[in-house]
Amino acid sequence: MEKAALSHLATGGAEIAVRVTPKASRNRITCEDGNIRVYVTTVPEGGKATKEVAKLLARALGVPKSHLTLIRGATSRDKVFRVG
Repeated sequence: MEKAALSHLATGGAEIAVRVTPKASRNRITCEDGNIRVYVTTVPEGGKATKEVAKLLARALGVPKSHLTLIRGATSRDKVFRVG
């Protein structure tokens, strides 16, 4: 997915649910049937994968990663971020 491809979702206070697949072959974001899937190459230990997800999602939304807050799913594959 290209840079800022999800920019229409980047409104203040919006909550974005994603499904994460760690240890993927490459970093990418897909949107299928309205569901956002984030694939990251990092391992899910010590929050490394979650940090990479936030970085990729921020790039796709066209916002700084400091504007994304993880509100649910710190240790889950299903995560919810708030844009703020």
